[in-house]
Amino acid sequence: MMGQRQWYLEYRIHKNRPGLLGDIASMLGMLEVNILTINGVEGDTRGLLLESDEDEKIEQIGKMLAKVDSITVTALRSPRLVDLLAVRHGRYIERDSDDLKTFRFSRDELGLLVDFLGEVLKKDGHQMIGLKGIPRVGKTESIIAGSVCAMKRWTFVSSTLLRQTIRTQLSEEENNPQHVFIIDGIMSTMRSNEKHNQLIKQIMEMPSTKVIEHPDVFIEHTDYSYDDFDIIIELRNNPEEKIVKDTFATQYPEN
Repeated sequence: MMGQRQWYLEYRIHKNRPGLLGDIASMLGMLEVNILTINGVEGDTRGLLLESDEDEKIEQIGKMLAKVDSITVTALRSPRLVDLLAVRHGRYIERDSDDLKTFRFSRDELGLLVDFLGEVLKKDGHQMIGLKGIPRVGKTESIIAGSVCAMKRWTFVSSTLLRQTIRTQLSEEENNPQHVFIIDGIMSTMRSNEKHNQLIKQIMEMPSTKVIEHPDVFIEHTDYSYDDFDIIIELRNNPEEKIVKDTFATQYPEN
């Protein structure tokens, strides 16, 4: 016996006959496997978040479901973040097929993005998150909302949300690894000064989360590289929108 452990089960339906879900739920119930959440995930796929105190029960479920002709099991594993969000929202986050640390959202998916950021920002310790998108697409607002979901305070190190912000020092309260530090990659590289650069270096050395808007510009003008980022998020007004840094970097006002 072991403690309760969560699992993610996903299957594709080939023939959605009456009573299919009931049969699967009954099988899980007889094995004393709890269903925590269930939702349709993109079309004919269904996702379930399960809880069990024995791994052997989950293995047995996989073998039994493999013999059901009307479905195909597509996942049976410890839940990843993308699995948890798929069950909550009924759809998977789009990821770059060649670069799995890049996640893509459009503006009509802000609720999903905020939920995703909220889960990521709950993590303590050093992490760098890049957020790409043209101006006024909702980048900063999403970071703030995600911080609220993660129950963490946020600090603008550089920003243009309300006015041009170029910080040169932190208050005693802000000098806290539990804060989420928001950095505008354009303001901090193309509109900054030496004191601000020193502050950026200090923050980068802190065991905290840094969210950098316009990471391409930040990488181009600093010693940091793409490999230093844990996650890259792309936010667009629509899926076809191009994010080209040269088209909007000049829109930022000079000091």
